[in-house]
Amino acid sequence: SWLHLTDRLASSSEFCHGSCAVTAKLPVKLINLQVHRTVRTVLPRDMSGDSSKVITIDGSVMEGGGQILRMAIAFSTLFRKPVRVWNIRAGRSSPGLRPQHLSGLRLVRDICKGRLENAAIGSTEVTFYPGPIRGGEFTADTGTAGSVVLLLQVALPCLLFADGPSTLWLRGGTNAEMAPQIDYTLSVFQPALQKFGAAVDIRVLRRGYFPKGGGQIEVHVEPVAALKPVELVEPGKVVKVTGRSFVAGMLPPKLAHVMADTAAGIIQKRLPSVDVSIERVKENEADVMGTGSGIIVMAESSTGCYRAGSSLGKRGSPAEAVGEAAARDLLRELERDTCVDSYLQDQLVVFA
Repeated sequence: SWLHLTDRLASSSEFCHGSCAVTAKLPVKLINLQVHRTVRTVLPRDMSGDSSKVITIDGSVMEGGGQILRMAIAFSTLFRKPVRVWNIRAGRSSPGLRPQHLSGLRLVRDICKGRLENAAIGSTEVTFYPGPIRGGEFTADTGTAGSVVLLLQVALPCLLFADGPSTLWLRGGTNAEMAPQIDYTLSVFQPALQKFGAAVDIRVLRRGYFPKGGGQIEVHVEPVAALKPVELVEPGKVVKVTGRSFVAGMLPPKLAHVMADTAAGIIQKRLPSVDVSIERVKENEADVMGTGSGIIVMAESSTGCYRAGSSLGKRGSPAEAVGEAAARDLLRELERDTCVDSYLQDQLVVFA
């Protein structure tokens, strides 16, 4: 688990002062996470003696994907402890670093003036020696349709504790498979992060889709001394469902309507008293790169909790099937009666 990973990166004595707590009713159980957030207080202690010891992380644990790598590098930077991650993406059909993972590693390296060893496409092992986190302007480009959101995931925890404000320009796919859609980041993740007192502004400059990518987002981050404690224990009742159904490029606008109508019908059948409003969008040609389609639907509760479901269009997949997949995804999350969905849980735990 991520808690096990943080235990590897900092001893218990380092967590006994100025911590930030988040209590959340998560998809598995009610837990209380307490992790040190006044990072600058920890750094002098980390820079002595055993800070040079390289901590080894097995990248095949859990689902064996890229998330364990991203979080290991982020925690390594925050605690100023070098790490070696091996078995990188062992659970994937093509193990090792892909372009988006390498771009993320290089981005964090630039942010903290760190050092990477064995970082190349296909590498299944990499060693990272972090330096001090600095603010500034940074650019990362996957060169593919690799997700810009996943680039943000590895850099954001670090920049929140930089020595000054930062601006990121991230290029790649904005709505990519096996990654949160940028719409999820804007509508679900960003409001949740604000509860911690984080000032993060995300703007979509251009949307990019598989296979070319070409999307770009601009992110402004203000550093904090410490994140605020957050309590999320009451899921509440669903008060409304909103969403965004989009098509871009060569696809006809009617597909956005079909996806939205299908999703709304399924959700309304399960939640007849809840207002369901899904925006139908034909993306402006000047604001996109390539052709793509998809939908995200989000449920807001009476206690301010957000949960979502989404789906992307694929060649050969009817628009009805895409809309249905997003609706079923959301309803599965709502059935768990939790404060965050399984996707948000994965993204928030690093800030806990």
